[in-house]
Parts: sequence; structure tokens; C-alpha cells
Amino acid sequence: MKSFTIAETFKSPFLSWFADGIRKKFISEGYRYWEEPTDHIRVVFNFIDPEDPRPFRRKAQATFVVSVLEAHERPEMILKSAYPYLIRSLSNHLVYICHHRGETDVFFITPEQGCYKLTYRPEHETSFFQSMFERLEPLASSQLIIDNDFYDDLPEPLREGDDITEKLRLAGKRLDEMNLLPAPFPIQEYLSPRDLRHLKKLYGIGGLSYGNLSSRHDGERFWMSAAGADKADLKKIGQDILLVKGYDADSKAMQISVPSNVSSKRASVDAIEHWMIYSAHPEVGAIIHIHAWIDGVKATEINYPCGTIQLAQTVADLIKQEEEPSRAIIGLKNHGLTITGRDLDDIFERIGGRVIPQVPMA
Repeated sequence: MKSFTIAETFKSPFLSWFADGIRKKFISEGYRYWEEPTDHIRVVFNFIDPEDPRPFRRKAQATFVVSVLEAHERPEMILKSAYPYLIRSLSNHLVYICHHRGETDVFFITPEQGCYKLTYRPEHETSFFQSMFERLEPLASSQLIIDNDFYDDLPEPLREGDDITEKLRLAGKRLDEMNLLPAPFPIQEYLSPRDLRHLKKLYGIGGLSYGNLSSRHDGERFWMSAAGADKADLKKIGQDILLVKGYDADSKAMQISVPSNVSSKRASVDAIEHWMIYSAHPEVGAIIHIHAWIDGVKATEINYPCGTIQLAQTVADLIKQEEEPSRAIIGLKNHGLTITGRDLDDIFERIGGRVIPQVPMA
């Protein structure tokens, strides 16, 4: 059942009007509104105070939180100013409303550092809330695949890595030299120890880094950079580099082979996407995902969140449509690129001199 609630902890006349419009629009689109959140509520709109942005403490991983923040000035750098509120409110999405010089702009901020704008005009109220729904509905309808099942069954000869993991390590350094690895966001500077524990318990997240890379080992098994790993310094097997061996559709979890003597990090949230690509295309030998752009590429039309099966399936479908699926470059709307190759060297040879560091936002 599609359901939502609104947590209004901070009010103003505009925010009250905005909350009412969101409520009416989502109900008209078939969502059930709850005055109080149930344990398995699908979407929560959490209105936060900029002076004290309190998180909504969801009880289920499947609950998506959209925090809403109102500002009466427009910062010069929207993303830099707004992103910490996304983190501090433990949100999947931030709606950042800016009133400035008689105009109102609404910015959508994503964990992948996406930032795109919608302008509100009083004479276009109906179309405004329609656009709001179209931007947020993919979030509301998505299903995260971020759980991991760990198996202490990594073969002894692979516990120190192999030729493939060495190439993965060198590829990470190369991405860093190309300035394609944004610095990890220091969430520990913005969250209390309690909020960090909550984030780790719910999502297994201990840090935020951007981009990832993988290379096929054999069959459907592949080596991949771990969540939160420094891609420029991939060293330890089971911590920085993981062997993904499958996906369990029943438990909705990625299956990871690890050494028995290592406290393992989690797989990247994009592991489900890589798994779908490798499973469907035996000729794909490597995948790189970066938060950058190349002009003229085919791109997803809907901004699905990272780590969702919907994004993974959409990207896999677009790759299937390519003349050479093993050498595809697919744009992820307001996010970045997923690039396939016969191997890692093949990818670097094709993107050299073509990459634009800034992802266009729409």
C-alpha cells in the first residue's frame, strides 16, 4: 500500500500551504495519508527547523524521508549550504525552499550530491504540485537493495587479492588522478554519536563516498570497491575490495564472499546495478560509476535513488539497447555515469578527454 505522512515540526504560512498541497496531491494520486506514522509508512515529509534540524527516526529501512526546509535568503552555493541539512536530518531527499527578492525556488538535494531546481509561481499552483509529485514519486515508489549477507568462504588464494584486484586498485588511483573522485562527506562532523548509530543500524552506513568501480572475476562473481572505501587507496580484500557472488531475491540482499579473519565493510549501494549488468551481459568485464558527465550520452529519464532496484533495472535495460552493451556509457539523470567495458583499460581509453566534472541538473 502506498502511504505517507507529514511531520510538521516547524511551521510558517508558506510551509503550511505547501504541506497541504503535498497532502492533497499525493492523496489524489492514490497514496493513503496517515495522521500518525505507522511502522512501515512508505514516505515521510519531515518539516525541519534550520536552527535545529531534527531527524525523523524511521523504524523500517523501506521508509523514505523527504525533509523540507525553508530559507529567506538564497546562498551563493546552494548545494554546499543545503547538503549538511540532508545529512543532519537523516533524509533520503531534501526539499530546500528559498525565498529571495520576491521569488520562490525549490531545490531538490540528493545524497549523490544532485541539486536541481523548480520555480514556484502563484498563478501556476496546480502545475507546481504536479511537478513536485513527478520529482518525488520515484523516491516514494522505489525499493532499496542495500542489505548484505556475508559468507566466510573466500578461497584462500584470493584472500590477498589477484591480478584483477590489482587492476582495480590502479584504476581507483587513476580516477583520483583524473579528479573524478569527490572527497567523502565528513558525516561524523554533522551527526551526533546517537544519529550515527541509528544510520549504521538502519542502513549499515558509516560514511559517505562517491563513485565506485568493479571488475568481473568469473561467471556472475565480481570484485567491487566497498561502501565508504577510499577509491584512490584500495588495499585490503574484504574491506576496501569485496567479492560479490550473487543476489538473493527472497531476502533482497547482496551476497558477499569475505575472508574469515576480516571485519568486512559493506558492499557499495550500487552493487545491485553492477550485478544486473554482469548477469545480463557476459561480455561486460568491468564497470565504472562516476559523478561526472559526457555530452551526448543516452540517459535515464527518471531520477531514481541510488541503491534501488528500479535504478538498477533501468540502467540494465538501457545498456541492453546499446549496439555494444559491453562498451556502453549511460547517463544517470542528475547523478552521473555508469560505464561498461571489456576491461578497466577499455573504459579509460574511451572516456579520456571526454569527461565533464559537473553533472548537468534538470
